[in-house]
Amino acid sequence: MELLRFAQRNYNLLLRALVEHIQLVLIALVLSVLLAGLLTLVAMYFRGAGSLLTYIFSIVYSIPSIALFALMIPVLGLGRTTAIIVLVLYNQFILLRNFITGLGGVDSGIVEAATGMGMTKSQLIFRVRLPLSLKPIFVGIRLALVSTIAIAIIAAFIGAGGIGLLITIGLETGNNNRIIWGVILSAGLGIIVNGVLVFIEKKIK
Repeated sequence: MELLRFAQRNYNLLLRALVEHIQLVLIALVLSVLLAGLLTLVAMYFRGAGSLLTYIFSIVYSIPSIALFALMIPVLGLGRTTAIIVLVLYNQFILLRNFITGLGGVDSGIVEAATGMGMTKSQLIFRVRLPLSLKPIFVGIRLALVSTIAIAIIAAFIGAGGIGLLITIGLETGNNNRIIWGVILSAGLGIIVNGVLVFIEKKIK
């Protein structure tokens, strides 16, 4: 009952935190997909680039998120921009692994047939490989999105706002209602988004 009363009294606070979080996550995801797409093209054109890029970003991904946020603060300062950059860097390992695997996993017979028809490398990528690898690409985007929703919680510690701010202020003030609602909103958002994307994923052939 106390949780419900808190929500009724602070509806605008909870809604603002949720909206800020969604905005942060979507901006980071769009930039992540654009960067990963460019790097995947590099990997498709230059032999060995894919393995190198995946290895580099696997190292970045292995760094604890709070540590990477802390490392960026002296360079970029506090705030949303720093948070977005860190989230984009984290997403590259997940996205590149799925993008490169998807594009590179197209049946060799189909690729050879397309090459025999006179297709250029660019045409092979955009007309053959990309349409046939939509499912692994979508899986990568889903995993990156769900991961970003979770990691963005920590971004509140560097002034990026969002749901994490409810938790940080709750911890500082000893307000359990803020903490619990922060957990409910973050977990609920992650579960709903993942469920919707899994449903869409099943429709992709």
